[in-house]
This record gives sequence, structure tokens and C-alpha cells, in this order.
Amino acid sequence: MSSFFDSDIKYLKGVGPQRALVLADELGIKTYGDLIYYFPYRYLDRTRFHPINTLNEDMGWVQIKGRITKSELVGDSRHQRFVAWFADETGSIPLVWFQGIKWIKDKLQRDVEYVVFGRPSEFNHQINIVHPDIEEAAKHQAKAEFVLQPLYNTSEKMKNRQITTKTIYQIQFSLYEQFKNATIPETLPKSLLDKLNMPPLKTALQDVHFPKDQYDLQRAQFRLKFEELFYIQLKLLRLKGIKARANGGHRFATVGHYFNTFYKQHLTFELTNAQKRVLREIRQDTNTGLQMNRLLQGDVGSGKTLVAMMSMLLALDNGFQSCLMAPTEILAQQHYKTFCDMLAPLGIEVGLLTGSTKPSVRNQMLADLAENRLKILIGTHALIEDRVSFSHLGLVIIDEQHRFGVAQRAKLWSKNYIPPHVLVMTATPIPRTLAMTLYGDLDVSVIDELPPGRKPIKTIHYYDSNRLTMFAFLRQQLQLGRQVYIVYPLISEPEASDLKYLEDGVEGISRAFPPPQYSISVVHGRMKAADKELSMSYFAKGITNIMIATTVIEVGVNVPNASVMVIENAERFGLSQLHQLRGRVGRGADQSYCILMTGNKLTSDARKRIQTMVETNDGFEIAEADLKLRGPGDIEGTQQSGIAIDLKIADLGKDNQILMMARNEAIRILEEDPNLEDRDNAILNAEIKRRWRYEFDWGQIS
Repeated sequence: MSSFFDSDIKYLKGVGPQRALVLADELGIKTYGDLIYYFPYRYLDRTRFHPINTLNEDMGWVQIKGRITKSELVGDSRHQRFVAWFADETGSIPLVWFQGIKWIKDKLQRDVEYVVFGRPSEFNHQINIVHPDIEEAAKHQAKAEFVLQPLYNTSEKMKNRQITTKTIYQIQFSLYEQFKNATIPETLPKSLLDKLNMPPLKTALQDVHFPKDQYDLQRAQFRLKFEELFYIQLKLLRLKGIKARANGGHRFATVGHYFNTFYKQHLTFELTNAQKRVLREIRQDTNTGLQMNRLLQGDVGSGKTLVAMMSMLLALDNGFQSCLMAPTEILAQQHYKTFCDMLAPLGIEVGLLTGSTKPSVRNQMLADLAENRLKILIGTHALIEDRVSFSHLGLVIIDEQHRFGVAQRAKLWSKNYIPPHVLVMTATPIPRTLAMTLYGDLDVSVIDELPPGRKPIKTIHYYDSNRLTMFAFLRQQLQLGRQVYIVYPLISEPEASDLKYLEDGVEGISRAFPPPQYSISVVHGRMKAADKELSMSYFAKGITNIMIATTVIEVGVNVPNASVMVIENAERFGLSQLHQLRGRVGRGADQSYCILMTGNKLTSDARKRIQTMVETNDGFEIAEADLKLRGPGDIEGTQQSGIAIDLKIADLGKDNQILMMARNEAIRILEEDPNLEDRDNAILNAEIKRRWRYEFDWGQIS
């Protein structure tokens, strides 16, 4: 962009070499550009003061105004703290300092009005503020050049080095003083700025850190969010266009004997409307003569596997081989059994290739693949080994796609001289905004209804104090002949933590549910693969009726007789993972239950997650709630398809309208100028190259 942005942060007033090292390590801030693109997460209205009697620990940063009524040193010389009682007309609150005690003790006076800025927290059932910023109200008013004061996220290490949100604000102000006179190149065409009434980049960057009012702030935020999302969409859609033009595909022109016979004679139930719709979309894609690249989303139990199998029959009708890659051997075996059972009446042979496949069986299978005698292959990562060679591969299906790296998927993609059609599936519902951002270069299908007859899972929240009630319920279900999962967050006892752990759970459950009436399987990540699979098989066959496990059973266990899922320390899990675990039950005809066990004291976010789980079974609704609570997190890297995403200001949980606007503008520009060759679009081409100059081009990989 500009040489101004490339300047080393250590030379900025208020930084220096030591702070520069901390900023680089903790926030990745090394240059002026890094700093100015480190945006506030919130703004404090300097004209607003909270009454003390309204403060609670969920409020975040607050401003209060009042006077010191008394102060004292508490504790011995080794563990001393300074406490000042601060009061307004509504009440009082202790302000606490553990460091800088002498300085703050000498500074504070009782007859002076102060403004205090800090985060309320609870200690011994009392709200206090630890290490607040405090200054005289008169000085505070005189310094209020901007009504809205930005707040910046900082780490624990930064706070220990006295780099607070206020420090970041002061450093940003030092940069602002230089920035005002710098030349900042524009990054969007003037026509687009005019069309959407957006400020220039320089104005937006100034106003997002130092807004004079809400109007300037909102315009700056819109401009920066739009630009961030626009360039992601522009690159993804451009890649999609390049792939469509460059990659010819096999044409599946026939819906023939295998597909029709299975559908009309051997399918024992009616497909849902959503399944029919997705099959039509796949049918249309594979008949265009271009390579299909489609993402199939569907909640647990929605029937994605059946759609995958029928797509493979379509490939078979057109003389092509197909394969399905699963992330675990257990899941691959599960798919293999399902396919064998359903395709046996048609006389179709299905192969299974995993790491434990015997050499003699493997060698015969590889020969059959190479000679086009084996048409359908199910497997794990073993499918991508160099020795695995297909004769006429036409369709690749990847289950639980987020568990595979892009490079791994690329090996399957390249096992044919003409790229096969690609269908990637996920049982983790992805919010629409996230899907468009991660998979904007793929076509997306959604199975958004469950097969008829499935009873919604009832989700119950119990506190630890209700454990005996939970045990009584489990006994009732077990006496009915059902089976039970109990999931723990950890295997062994953690240091300095009150988390439940599996090893202790096995002892406790064994006492509460003794043999011979009850029998237990145990599965966790430290077990050998063979032991893990044996334990799971005992549970699947009904030899054991209680499965005690960690989250390794999140994917790949299908036991229709299991009717209860107990999740210990449910408050420590994200919504998507809770939903995935809940999906292990509810697979049979019986009413199923998910019991969320938590500690008695929950944070605000934990309460919201638990409440969401109790109120809905809709995976997409849960995914949207998860996105709003947690943000997109680490949603990219070579583990995903598409594009590297490092969102600095846009929020995929809240900025849906801006994303749609950005995508629509990207579509319009690319329809008019697919290669961005027009003079007005030269700025776009240059900016794409600058933004992703260090990125390996995964765009040619599905």
C-alpha cells in the first residue's frame, strides 16, 4: 500500500523496542499499518456515566463518576492490596490495586471528584473494579476531544507489561498525529465509493479510531467492513469463474438402471423434499460438461449419506467410478456397511480401504480399481496414497470435509486426467454468512429437514447438585433396555481445575451402575486404535449398555438403541460441539434425551449456550447463535477450502447485510469484467495481488 504503513512500530512515540516486542508477539503488530488496522472492539461514550448501583460483572468496560470516601491497605507486606471506596449518589464500590500501591495511595484525595474507568468483577459476592484508570473529573472533561473513546483488546501478558487499552489508545493517537499528513492510496474504485456513499480510505481509518460522532463512526465502519468482505468475495467468485472456465468435467447424461432400480424397487421409504432437491442440483451439475464443486450441508440424521450413495449410482450408470473419503476408520466402516446393505440387491460390489486393510486384500483391491472392475470405494486417508490408482474416476465425495486438509483433498482431485466431480459434505451446520465466506467458490446445497418419524431429542439442563436425579433417570432408561453415553471434557485429572474427568467418572459410574446388571465401554483418545474400535463395537452390538467417552465419539458412532447423551461440564463446550454430541442419540424410534450437566455458577455466555441447546434442535439456528457468541474463530488456513480469512473489523455474525451487498457488487463487477482488465478495475486487480501475495493458490483445488 504505502511506505508510511511499512514503518517500524518501535519508532512511534510511546512504543520503543520493548513495547514493540510485546505488540509483535501478542497482537502481530509490527508496522504502522498493522497498528492502524488493529481496530477498537467497542467505544465508550465519554459523556455517559453508569450509576454504581447498576454495575455487574457482565457489563464490560464502564465509566463512573464520584468521590473517594475512605481507603486502606489490606493484607500483609507480602500480599498487600490498596482498597479505595468510591461512591456516587446511588451507592459505593471498592476500587482495588495490587500494584503501584504507593503511587496511587499518594495520588488520591477525598475532596476531589474523579472519573473511574474499568471493568466490574465479582469477588466474595461483591462487585469491585481492579486496577481501574482514575483521573480528576475536571481534567477528564478538558481532555475530551472526542466524545467516543475506542477500547482495544489486550492480552494478560500486555497488562502485566502495563500495556492497557488506554495505552493502545495513546499509541494510536501518536500515529494519528503523523497519519493526518501522510499520503494514503485508495483501495476501491471511485465509482464504487460514489455509488455506496462511502468515505475515502484515509478518512475511514481516521474516523474508526477517533470518531467525532456516531455518524462518522458508522460511515467509517461500513466502509472498512464492506471493503474487507468485498475483497474476500471478489477473490472467491473470481476463482469460481476461473475454475468453471478452465475445468471441463465428465458428463453424467444418463439416469439409468442402477439409480432407477434402487429408487423404485429397493428404497423402503420416501425421500424428503430436501433430499430430492439436492439430488436434482447434483444431477444438473454433473450434466453440464463442467466439473461440479458442491458443498452439501445437512444436520445430523438428515440423510446426506443416502444422497451421496445415490449420486454414486448416477456415476455408475454413466460408466464412472466413485469414492467416498471419511475422516476416521470407524466412520468409513459405518459407511461401508450401510452401502453394502443397501446395494446388495443390485449386486454392486463396494470396497473398503483403510490403514488396517490386510496387504493381500489391498493389493487385489488396487488391481480391481486400476482395471475398472471395482466401481465404488469407501475409505479413509488411505485413498490418497500414491499407490491408489483409478481407471475412470468420475465422482469424489468427502465426508466431514473440515477434518481433511486442502492438500489431502487435492490428491484425490488429481487422480484422474479430467478432474472428477466433487461433493464435500458436513454435518456441522454452517451459518449462511460463514458458508459464503469460507465456501464462496462452491455451490451450496442444504438438507434442511429430517426424515419423517424422527422424534426431536429432549434436552435437559441439570446442575451438579441434581446428579442423583440424573442417575435415577439413567437407571430408568437402562431398565427399558436403552443405552447411554456419558461424555467428559478431559481424560485425566487436570491441574488446578474443577473440571470433571473420565478416569474419575469411570470409577463413579461403576459404583453407581455395578455389574452384572450394567456394563461399561470406555473410549478416549489415548487408547490404541484397535482397543478403541473393540470398545465401540461392544457398545454398538449391545454387549455394553453405558459408553463413557471423551469427544472422540462426536463423529462416527451410530447406535440406534442409545437414547441418552449425558455431557459433563457442558458449559465448557461450544454450541456446535454440543449439538454434534447430542446427534449421537435420536437415531432410533424411541424418544431420546440429552442431559447437560454444569457447575452451579455459569457465566453469561455459558447460560446463553445452555439455554439455546434446551430450546432448539435446529442445527442452523444453533450455528447462527454460536457464530454470534464466539465469532468465526480460526475458520481458515490450509485445513479449509477457499481463501485465508483474517477478519479485522467485519463480524460474520452481525454483518450479513454488508456481506450480501459486498457479494452482489463483486458479482456485478465480474459479470461485466471477468478478468478485471478494465481501467476502472485495475485498482481491484492490484489490491487482490497485494492482499494475498504470500498465499499459496488453493483456488484450483476443490
